[in-house]
Amino acid sequence: MFPLTKKTAFKRKLFFLISDVVLISLAVWFAFLMRFDSHIPLQLLEYLPFLILLEVVITLPVFYFLRLYSFSWSYVSASEAVSLFFGTIISFFISILAIYILKLFFEFESFPRSTILISYFLIFIFSGCLRFAKRVYLHNRKISKDTEKEKTLIVGAGDAGEQILRGILSSKNGQYNPIGFVDDSPIKKGVNIHGLKVLGKIDDIVKIAESQGVRNLIIALPSAGSQTIRKAIELGKKAKIRKIKIIPPISEMVTGQVLLKNLKEVGVEDLLGRNKVEIDTRKIENFVKGKVVLITGAAGSIGSELARQVIKFKPKQLLLLDQDETGIFNISKEILENLGEIKLIPLIADITDRLRIDEIFSKYQPKIIFHAAAYKHVPLMEENVREAVKNNIFGTRNIAELSVQNGVEKFVMISTDKAINPTSVMGATKRVCEIICQSINKLDKTKFMSVRFGNVLNSRGSVIPIFREQIKKGGPIEVTDPNMKRYFMLTSEACLLVMQAGAMGNGGEVFVLNMGEPVKILDLAKDMIKLSGFEPDKDIAIIFTGIRPGEKLFEEMLTMQEGLSVTQSKEIFMAKLSEMDFTNFSEKLLELENLTEDEKIKSMLRNILPNYN
Repeated sequence: MFPLTKKTAFKRKLFFLISDVVLISLAVWFAFLMRFDSHIPLQLLEYLPFLILLEVVITLPVFYFLRLYSFSWSYVSASEAVSLFFGTIISFFISILAIYILKLFFEFESFPRSTILISYFLIFIFSGCLRFAKRVYLHNRKISKDTEKEKTLIVGAGDAGEQILRGILSSKNGQYNPIGFVDDSPIKKGVNIHGLKVLGKIDDIVKIAESQGVRNLIIALPSAGSQTIRKAIELGKKAKIRKIKIIPPISEMVTGQVLLKNLKEVGVEDLLGRNKVEIDTRKIENFVKGKVVLITGAAGSIGSELARQVIKFKPKQLLLLDQDETGIFNISKEILENLGEIKLIPLIADITDRLRIDEIFSKYQPKIIFHAAAYKHVPLMEENVREAVKNNIFGTRNIAELSVQNGVEKFVMISTDKAINPTSVMGATKRVCEIICQSINKLDKTKFMSVRFGNVLNSRGSVIPIFREQIKKGGPIEVTDPNMKRYFMLTSEACLLVMQAGAMGNGGEVFVLNMGEPVKILDLAKDMIKLSGFEPDKDIAIIFTGIRPGEKLFEEMLTMQEGLSVTQSKEIFMAKLSEMDFTNFSEKLLELENLTEDEKIKSMLRNILPNYN
């Protein structure tokens, strides 16, 4: 059902109440006419008003109790017909009982009981016709309007597909004319959903599209693996369907509901070979619910997505901290528009400003910290070594030490695959941050842990947005090396797994997310060109620019000395870390803090991290 305004709902209820009074009166009158062949005996005529009043008094409350006055004209369905049937049956038996009881106290001419039965049969017919009349009218009008809209096939007849169809049906000025579903589930074959049938399987897309003249394809499979989605997209393109839209994963929707506005153009992220990630939402909820949560770097790609995910699990308060005022303004506005009941505190601060951070901790007393603040662009940090060390290493140390002083329960640091055998300043700083978390974890009750993962899709400055802009300009697409490979993960999935790792952690761990299989950047570029309707190296050229400073051909998730141990989640592993001399580490960190020259800073990083090359 779709919500109506209170005024409209009241008018509709009043209309049906008055209509039913009229229809019940007519039903009783016609029942007598039918029973007595249009010649009602005079001695019975005086009882007609009494019988009409009796049936009105009995029937209207029964109908009201069965919610027959609370429905939408446009979506009246079999459920209302069933309720109407039971309503007339119940009213019939109550009327018979009432007449029998009244006969004991009042004398009136007996009349055939068949008139009661006939009258209730007519009440069912009259009331049913009234309720379905406008549905038929609206349906016929919709058919005439739908001829102007584009025929649309929905892939997926599950909950998401049903919600999308309801959204289309409720949209007065939409562009879609849905003609049916396709779904690979055998139990859904031929099933009718809101008047539309499941016409076949995903393999039948081409055949159905050609026979029905389909112009739009909506892929409503938010939980499906990429292979199924890729198959649907390829078949849609084979059928020459130019407009293909898709529902993003449930994890990407702020409210968790599937809405028509959630539909988006098919992106390369929908084609990457990742299977569905299993998330233990109950564990996350137990971890976050009712707690004060602080996210540093909340304006960035990871931090802002963490904010979107955290609010779903009802924290007591959510603190969003970043030095990017515009980014904080945007993510705060987005969250408040979607879930205004969350107590949200936007904070502008630099994590290297210890006094300001101490003030924030003292005032708000956060219990969970997701530390996502960091400089991340590899080539840029090679040119700004001192700033990378200052922000990433000593900013992290500030947050970590103040967490201990203010009784934070858990501190989860966002790390990266670039911290493994680092070849860049950025990677080296993140590995040092992991060691800081390990060393401080031993000092107090605050539990520190790090979570490593690879590239997240569509993050700011990452390869996908860059390729998208290059395609818009007509090319060329710039790939550093034909053999370059990277791990990719949906930002929403990565953030949920970070939260799950935080819930699991007992302190001192470095968790490693299961990133699936690495993707060749060259293949990624070709897929993006094809999705844009062009041919690689024909319409859009691909050129190779060479590996940039600090980059690797292939990112690792572990060093040679580390191994992996399993956790309770198949999506999260734990690195087996070698023992470290944390006293020596602290002394070297103090030396690093006082260095100002880039080469001396790099030299000290190599001293701290022997595997930094």
